[in-house]
Amino acid sequence: MAGFRAHLGCGLLVGGGAWYVLRAAQVFDPSPPLLAALAACVALGSLFPDVDTDSKARRWFYAALFGLDAVLLARGQVHWAALLGLVAMLPAMGAHRGWTHRLWAAFLVPLTLLGAAAWLFGWEPVHLVPYYGAVVVGYISHLVVDRLL
Repeated sequence: MAGFRAHLGCGLLVGGGAWYVLRAAQVFDPSPPLLAALAACVALGSLFPDVDTDSKARRWFYAALFGLDAVLLARGQVHWAALLGLVAMLPAMGAHRGWTHRLWAAFLVPLTLLGAAAWLFGWEPVHLVPYYGAVVVGYISHLVVDRLL
């Protein structure tokens, strides 16, 4: 079974490869800050499937959720903070290699999260497509590494 470093490294390698191909094809050439944000999305996607077990991925993921929840509470958005807390419990309700390790989840989980962010913050969904793609690339890299190892 692959560990935290293998999933993170493979996700970033595949994400970097996708960026290189898109850039070489002159399809997508993000600025350095956007590239860093996309790399973070790839990293989170590559770690997310293991949030259903006690792991470094779980600790990183929940630390990020804690920070987001704190921001929501500080902004007085108590309902959103409560909803985030409720949804954050879902991975813990399944078995390891359960629903978080399904291919459909690689597409649906990021779509749900980014869709909620677009609605919550009034962002244009079209601007979130690169982030969605980055999370999906990272997520799928995790599933592939688990199958190979």
